[in-house]
Amino acid sequence: MKMAWKTVLTATMAITLAAASPARAQSPGSAADSPWSVDVAIGVDNSISGNINSSGIGTINNQAVVILKNSYENVYGTGLHFRFGGGYMLNDESEVRVTFTLQSLDADLTPMGDIGTSRLYGQYQDYQSFGLDVGLRRYADLTSTLRAYGEGTIGLAFIDETDVLLVAPGANLSANATDFYDKTSAFTIGVNAGVLFKVARKVDAYGQLGLRYVTGMSEVDGLAGTGLETINDKSARWTVPVLAGLRVRF
Repeated sequence: MKMAWKTVLTATMAITLAAASPARAQSPGSAADSPWSVDVAIGVDNSISGNINSSGIGTINNQAVVILKNSYENVYGTGLHFRFGGGYMLNDESEVRVTFTLQSLDADLTPMGDIGTSRLYGQYQDYQSFGLDVGLRRYADLTSTLRAYGEGTIGLAFIDETDVLLVAPGANLSANATDFYDKTSAFTIGVNAGVLFKVARKVDAYGQLGLRYVTGMSEVDGLAGTGLETINDKSARWTVPVLAGLRVRF
């Protein structure tokens, strides 16, 4: 009788383990099932800190000039944030990722301050940036089809040259400060959190909220000799990208 119970117990354990193994291989995001993935996402880029120009006092055309600081939010508002990339699952909870990021923000006509008795306005060139980030993502299962994740990234952002056209109607001034910022390779650091929802066996939809820091752009003294040379030397920025996307595992 004892021998029979031993046989039944052994057989039950063997069947349980055999059934559990393929079930684990089919679990959402399993490294054994689908270690590689590609994804694409689109959303908005919200600037929360950083100035496109600082304040200063100087002269242009022998007239006194007062420049007021302008944040990225004042000049560019909310812009496009487009992202695509891929990853490799080290295990069921950890993934190494490489991501390419495109940021595009349209500039509005901006009050810059005063020159003589006239108001001074600036028209900045649109902000364009293409970045490469690498990072590590960690997953946690919430349900059988829902996973939360957090990740940290580091990388480079290649930012286009930025010019600004200065106009003062009352002073009959229209001056193009060419190369206000030169083409720049800036360092980036980011942290992101999101939720991944399984929509097919190897397809997931996700929403993500992040915090991203981009170091300052390369200033050029387009205003050399005016006393305003330092208004473009503190251009680092913080942004909050909000994204929605699709991820395909293979």
